[in-house]
Amino acid sequence: MQAFSPLSNHDLRDEIKAYWSRRAETFDAQPGHEIFSEDERAAWHALLRKHLGNGEGRAALDLACGTAVVSHLLDDLGFQVTGLDWSEPMLERARTKAATRGRKIRFLMGDAERTMEPDASYDVITNRHLVWTLVDPLSCFHEWHRVLKPGGRLLVVDGDFVNPSALTRLLKRLASLASHIGLARDALHGAPNPEMAETHNRILSAVYFSGGARSDAVAALLREAGFTKVTIDTDMAAIHRSQRKNFSLLKGLERATQHRFAICAEK
Repeated sequence: MQAFSPLSNHDLRDEIKAYWSRRAETFDAQPGHEIFSEDERAAWHALLRKHLGNGEGRAALDLACGTAVVSHLLDDLGFQVTGLDWSEPMLERARTKAATRGRKIRFLMGDAERTMEPDASYDVITNRHLVWTLVDPLSCFHEWHRVLKPGGRLLVVDGDFVNPSALTRLLKRLASLASHIGLARDALHGAPNPEMAETHNRILSAVYFSGGARSDAVAALLREAGFTKVTIDTDMAAIHRSQRKNFSLLKGLERATQHRFAICAEK
């Protein structure tokens, strides 16, 4: 087996890209990735409206869009959406989904850390579960600041999945046990196989936020990159409640006790 540690930035970024390309096949089968109820869709709409307002034709860039879950939410709200991802398998599914739903979402293959988009070209930038994977977040945040128009807003949705609380650890163990002995259905949600789990852990050990992406640390880097009015929102309860019907009781409670957050910042 090829040794991946220590990884250069180039090798690490290649491995991250390959990992998410392999995850594309099952990405939409997993609750917490795709949306499985109108209650959850409404909860996400409420979060986006709270921080970004209605679209009204404004230009939005959804970074690391994957299969375009957040891109569709933005489109629902009236934004003119561009979804950018560097995984062709993810983009294939994103384009198919948009065609099936009759949505006019523009998709680009590109790197969220080097978008190649023009200066001051977007009113809104969004990303979900991207920041924890970044190799150089400060440089990346400078790039996002460059691409935003003056007065534009960035919305980061992410979490710290490295430092669970004692309650979260207990619930995770109980949920895993219940799934293992057949008392819960969570094992059916397409979790990564052991090889993929090993790759995930290897990537996590090498990225900038290897010790966990805490909201205050992310916010501090956003301010350093020039963003102002940086607001941390940890009230994800409505989204968690709506997702619970797709998880066992224990798994739903575990997710609800994790440090998940949205950060809104302005240029």
